Amino acid sequence: MESSTRRQATRQKLYEAAVTLIAEQGFSATTVDEIAERAGVAKGTVYYNFASKSVLFEELLRHGVGLLTASLREASEKTAASGGSKIDALDAMIRAGLVFIDRYPAFTQLYVAELWRTNRAWQSTLAVVRQEAVAVVENVLRDAVEGGELSEEIDIPLTAAALVGMVLVAALDWQAFQPERSLDDVHAALSRLLQGRVTGGR
Repeated sequence: MESSTRRQATRQKLYEAAVTLIAEQGFSATTVDEIAERAGVAKGTVYYNFASKSVLFEELLRHGVGLLTASLREASEKTAASGGSKIDALDAMIRAGLVFIDRYPAFTQLYVAELWRTNRAWQSTLAVVRQEAVAVVENVLRDAVEGGELSEEIDIPLTAAALVGMVLVAALDWQAFQPERSLDDVHAALSRLLQGRVTGGR
């Protein structure tokens, strides 16, 4: 019987192989054989860990977005612990999102591409995990409104989705078209947007 640590390590290898292959050539074109080969495991190992390629992919989405959600939550909690404002927390979350995307670019491409497909078996899973990530941002926005840091007029669900979307798309754009820019540089630009410093004055 495989130990749970070893099984986790195997799953991690399979996630990494799958995400890279699927980002390179699409879901349909990627075979279980290729995933096994890229991960350096036997094909049976894939089926031992996941019932099918679809299940592997669904778990991969869950796993990846789970990591992102955890890093957003951690950024928010660290800011609170150091006495920062809710706007500071949102700023720290933008940075955490950029760090995540910088670390997992293939996963991010995949996630963004999958969000807009409608006929996939894992659509409901995707909706659930997306909501978990967005909810972390919604909670901070809600606290910011209650604490008077943000206007009561803001639409919390839409603003949260817009912030997450901004970070995802800006980061992919950075990696694809402006890779010479540093993470600090990209974060500073998004930070200005968050803090409303893109108009004149202030």
